[in-house]
Amino acid sequence: MAGVSGCMKYSMFFFNFLFWLCGCFILGISIWLRVSKDVQHTVQADIPAVNLMIAIGAIIMGLGFFGCCGAIRESRCLLLLFFIGLLLIFILLVTAGILGVVYRSKAEGMLTDTLQKYIPIESQPAEFKTDIENLQTQGKCCGLIKGAQDWGGVPPASCNCSDDPASDCTIYNGRKVYKQPCLQFLTDMMTKHAGIILGVAFGLAVVMLFGLGFSMSLYCQIGRK
Repeated sequence: MAGVSGCMKYSMFFFNFLFWLCGCFILGISIWLRVSKDVQHTVQADIPAVNLMIAIGAIIMGLGFFGCCGAIRESRCLLLLFFIGLLLIFILLVTAGILGVVYRSKAEGMLTDTLQKYIPIESQPAEFKTDIENLQTQGKCCGLIKGAQDWGGVPPASCNCSDDPASDCTIYNGRKVYKQPCLQFLTDMMTKHAGIILGVAFGLAVVMLFGLGFSMSLYCQIGRK
């Protein structure tokens, strides 16, 4: 009977050890973001995303552990658990990528519907208005959808347009303000980040395919041993 390839065995172990380290890093950073008092205020609005990162880190750690133990101990059971878990994550990743491409063109419409609920901005809580002012300063924009009029009153100083020739300005109630609403800035930012996320997802999918191939090859070799 054919033996187990030492190269395949230790390649599988090394792959899963890196996989486990990635899980430890994601889990550690996520827990720190979740419990650190210094950053809680900053990430308060993104708590669901942080919780999701904690879950992803824990799952990756678990799969890496199964893969490492399965490779070293030549355990078909652990290798099969690793293969099934990685396959499920691969399917979810591909599905998320497809949905991201399909709904990418609809992102602006969905964002417009969401932002419409916060007009007029002047009637919103003080914390929300502060966030919008910070967004306007960062994005050199004013208002949410239609411009300065979205404030429903006198727009804040963050709407004031600079004398920079690159800035697109307009006159509103005798003041020079940014012409671009923040919807356009947010849409451009989402489009840019979506491309990066899809690229990372594609890279992860390729790595997962290698992991699936390694685990199944080793599983079959152990079965023929």
